[in-house]
Amino acid sequence: MARTLRADRLAAASASVLLLFAAATACGSDSDPDGKPDSAAQGKDSAAAGSYPVTIAHKFGSTTVDSEPKRIVTVGLTDQDPVLALGKVPVGTTEWLGAYKGALGPWATAELNGGATPTLLKDTGTGPQTERIAALKPDLIIALYSGLTKEQYTTLSKFAPVLAQPKQYNDYGIPWELQTETIGKALGKEAEAKKLVDGVEAKFAAAREENPEFAGASGVMATPYEGMFVFGSQDPRSRLLTSYGFTLPAGLDKAIGDKFGANISKERTDLLNQKVAVWFVEDVTKNAEKLHKDPTYRDLDVVKQGREVFVAETSDFGNALSMGTVLSLPYAMDRLAPMLAAAVDGDPATKVEQPAS
Repeated sequence: MARTLRADRLAAASASVLLLFAAATACGSDSDPDGKPDSAAQGKDSAAAGSYPVTIAHKFGSTTVDSEPKRIVTVGLTDQDPVLALGKVPVGTTEWLGAYKGALGPWATAELNGGATPTLLKDTGTGPQTERIAALKPDLIIALYSGLTKEQYTTLSKFAPVLAQPKQYNDYGIPWELQTETIGKALGKEAEAKKLVDGVEAKFAAAREENPEFAGASGVMATPYEGMFVFGSQDPRSRLLTSYGFTLPAGLDKAIGDKFGANISKERTDLLNQKVAVWFVEDVTKNAEKLHKDPTYRDLDVVKQGREVFVAETSDFGNALSMGTVLSLPYAMDRLAPMLAAAVDGDPATKVEQPAS
């Protein structure tokens, strides 16, 4: 299936550890040479709202931002959205979906406010384009939703302070709330970031109240990528389900390991037999037909009782779900909730309608 699951992102996630940039002395960072934070950098992130310097902890130690950033480059594949939501336009963004100019979806373009579209960078699995990043003269590089390696981090830190992914989550595993709040700290806009997060969480709360049947129901996010691929608890798609009140399959993370998702064996198709299974597919009709021909899947109750939701992964709706950001979630939520409600209403005859746009 061509480019399903954003094959470029999967390649980046698995191959980024293979390419090591030449080690360099990090600037704008409070980490010692072996990547461990020094005593002054340990503990909670520092600085009051809107004040500088601000120090932010991450996987490779911590990074200090001395003043308000003016030229931001986003290396993380979704980091551009919270930057825009907080009133800043990056000078460079990194392509993931391959669908939008400047890597800005329709939920984000209004935030440009007439500003120039960011320069689009690429990461095809070999790591960030360091020379192009350097040429943009950044004063802050954001790599929160990323699989940045220590070597890549130290190389990028030659050009500007780098906010790497948090150590308490898997690579590509930062929650959208923490992503937004961390970027808010770096931009001196903590209060604004908190307000944005509260707004999206209020929408989830309203959806839970309108759909009490979601509470405690089991759900799973999957895609037919090279077989059957399920998303783990630290992927934004799975977090979307739990934000609605659903629970994830027992043993999900144990089955896939320390990753945002993984292919499962035919023996573990039980992970798909939940109250609802949400599939990200290239073609809704063709992929559903193909899945229903698989003898290990077609006889599951989730199929026989009509509890599947199929999302066209390259549609704006599918892209918004995959991004899972403070800007894309409100765009996606209004479309997904009715589909989930139709799938779990207990009537196999209820058709799960595709959104109009």
